[in-house]
Amino acid sequence: MHFPVSGVDCSPLLPPLVAFAISSLTASAGISGAVLLLPFQVSVLGYTSPGVSPTNLIYNIVAIPGGVYRYFREGRMMWPLTWAVLAGSVPGAIAGAIIRVLYLPNPRSFKLFAGLVLLFLGGRLLVELLRRPARAGQGRLPPGAVVSTRLSTLTRVEYTFLGETFSFSPAMMFIVSLVVGVVGGIYGIGGGAFISAFVVAVLRLPVYTIAGACLFGTFVTSIAGVASFELLGLSAGPVARPDWALGSLFGLGGLLGTYLGARLQKYLPERWIRLFLGLVINGLALTYIVQFFR
Repeated sequence: MHFPVSGVDCSPLLPPLVAFAISSLTASAGISGAVLLLPFQVSVLGYTSPGVSPTNLIYNIVAIPGGVYRYFREGRMMWPLTWAVLAGSVPGAIAGAIIRVLYLPNPRSFKLFAGLVLLFLGGRLLVELLRRPARAGQGRLPPGAVVSTRLSTLTRVEYTFLGETFSFSPAMMFIVSLVVGVVGGIYGIGGGAFISAFVVAVLRLPVYTIAGACLFGTFVTSIAGVASFELLGLSAGPVARPDWALGSLFGLGGLLGTYLGARLQKYLPERWIRLFLGLVINGLALTYIVQFFR
């Protein structure tokens, strides 16, 4: 099958199958899988124009609702965290799209920065695993394991989960999400990998409680990013426009994959999820760093 916008030629079954395989593994950690689909599109499918970024965001838009719905249904959506992430990441994603199209058609200079940040977060995750066991849930989550918000203000949020109290600063999350939104908008990844790694590695929040918020933040940010690329494409030319057909095929596989990944999360020990997240983040970091020096 030929996709005229991107110039990609592949079987129509390949994108959804690849997306399903990736997202079913990543959704339990609050990652849509876009960070792994982007190199697949570039290296395997040969989609190298700026339009690959918004195409990857289209995948997020179609795929993420499956996982968010599952986390919402099971009572593990941390809404105050979601709103803080959205407040920063949405304007950041719009700015990132503008930078990508107008100033960074080949964003090589950003790869070292993104790689070093991810290497720090991924390294911290793995070090924490060696130092101490995961706190919440060594196996299957017990019935009634839901998030309960105790305090929600502009300066502090507190919530309980499995009998423990956790807290974070919405102001800090806004700043972090703003920076992540810019980087995510540039690379077309939505930023969920950065946010998930930060809240688990730095804020030390249980991964069970943040995965849904990270996915929802990525979903809305991706909508803003695609809209920005579409508008910019009117002036920058078709090279910046997304391939809706290709992105939607990826998204259909991802829709089933994120739902499955979110459903399986409660059966997985938190330590396993943190280990997987750490390996993905470190692998992505090393990829960016190596690409910078080539």
